[in-house]
Amino acid sequence: MSDHTAAPATGSRTRREFGEGPLARVAAFVYSLLTIESLLLLTTLPGLIPLVLLDRDASNAPLAVACVIPLGPALSAALFALRQHRSDLTDLKPAAQFWRGYRLNAGGVLRVWIPWLALMAVLAVNLSHTRAAAIPHWWAALLVAFAAVATLWMANALVITSLFAFRPIDIARLAAYFLGRTKAVTLGNLCLLICAVALVAVASEAVLALLGAGFAAFLLRNCRPMIALVTEEFTAAEEFTA
Repeated sequence: MSDHTAAPATGSRTRREFGEGPLARVAAFVYSLLTIESLLLLTTLPGLIPLVLLDRDASNAPLAVACVIPLGPALSAALFALRQHRSDLTDLKPAAQFWRGYRLNAGGVLRVWIPWLALMAVLAVNLSHTRAAAIPHWWAALLVAFAAVATLWMANALVITSLFAFRPIDIARLAAYFLGRTKAVTLGNLCLLICAVALVAVASEAVLALLGAGFAAFLLRNCRPMIALVTEEFTAAEEFTA
């Protein structure tokens, strides 16, 4: 009788240990990352194809902005799915979590994503005509710095929108507030931005898109201190969507 009792206990321990080792956790993360990357490409493909084919000319800035619009909701869904990731191989649902994040966040993300894209288009046109308009170099440098700060603000806003339920005005304020409050996060996002710009300059937008899920994972990991502070100081338990 005791032997029969011991056998299920051993089997139970074996089942609990399955999928909990380091190799299993790595495999689970790679699987989730590949799945999210596939869905990221699928949802951005209508804009990605014409974007890659466009000439890098200032006159194409409005078209480029239109092509990048689908990227906002897709990145938000990727961040949401990555936040929901579990290392247990038996409990992986990256595709379901991606589509859930897409449904929940698409509208909210576009409210901050589209104005930021419009601002980037205006800055791109101005910077591409500095010589023709006789704009001094110091002013061009200020425009570049402003574009970088605006992009860092957008990174914060994207993470907050993807994981929390706030009004757009509150998202804008929190994103600006945490630029100074969490300086390490801002610096990390700046490094990520430099890498993304360098990759596009050396290769193309398509290569950056192929690494989109990886960039989203790094962004999410770097923003953990900000996420913790938002959760602790600015939300009730039911407001946290991830």
